[in-house]
Amino acid sequence: MEKDRPNPLIIAGPCALETQEQFYSTVHSIYNYTDIIRVGVWKARTSPKNYPGIGHKGLPWIQSVQKKYKTPVAIEIGTPQHVEFALKYDVRFFWLGARTTVNPFYVQEIAESLRGVSVEVWVKNPIFADVKLWTGAIERLKRVGLKNIKIIHRGFHSEKKMIYRNNPKWSLVNAFRRNHPSIPVICDPSHIAGNKKHIYELARRACGQRVDGLMIEVHNSPSNALSDSAQQLSPKEFKQLLARLKYAS
Repeated sequence: MEKDRPNPLIIAGPCALETQEQFYSTVHSIYNYTDIIRVGVWKARTSPKNYPGIGHKGLPWIQSVQKKYKTPVAIEIGTPQHVEFALKYDVRFFWLGARTTVNPFYVQEIAESLRGVSVEVWVKNPIFADVKLWTGAIERLKRVGLKNIKIIHRGFHSEKKMIYRNNPKWSLVNAFRRNHPSIPVICDPSHIAGNKKHIYELARRACGQRVDGLMIEVHNSPSNALSDSAQQLSPKEFKQLLARLKYAS
C-alpha cells in the first residue's frame, strides 16, 4: 500500500513506550502513513516522579515491529549504554534530546560510542536559543565519521507567556539552514505546541517553510498516555492531520 502523506518525511509514534500492546496497537494503526516510527524508550524527565520510559525491556518489541512492518524505528539516546543496547536490537535511527544537546560532554561520549557505526542521528535544538551548542553537537558527530545527520526543530524555552509551550523562533531555524544548507531539518510541532489543538497550524507553517520532515506524536489512547498526553494525537486525528496538510499543499 502506498503511504498516503504530504511531501516531507513523516515520523510518527508515541511519546513514550509504555506497554507492548500500546506500542503494537499504535504502530499497526499508522505504519502505512509514516516513513519512520518514533518512540521514547528512555525519557529524560525533569522529576524522577515522572514516567522515565520502559528502558531496554522494550527494545525487543521495537525489533519485532521493524521486521513485521518493514518500517524503521527511531529512539532517543542519552548515554553510550543506550547506544550499546539499541544496536543489539537493530535500531539504527537515533536522536539527541534537547537536554543532551546542551551538554558537550554527553554529546562527545555518545559520538564516540557511534564511531564506525552506520546509523542516522538527529539533533534536537537545545532548550535555550544557543545555535552554537546546536552546531557544536553536529560537529562532534561529524568528527567521528557520521554522515547521516539531521536536525530537529522542537522550539525554544521562553519566559514569556505564549499560546505554544515552546517558542518556534522560525527566524533562528532559517538562519541555521542558511549556514548549514546540506543538513535536513525535521520540525516537531508536537513539542512546540504542547497541545494537540495547535499542531496543524504549526505543521502547516513548517511545510510552508519547506522543512524536510515532520515528527508527530501519536498514541493509541492519548488521554491515558503516561507522558505528554495533551500533545499526542490519536491515530484517527493523525490521519486527518495528514489529509489536511495534503489538501493545504
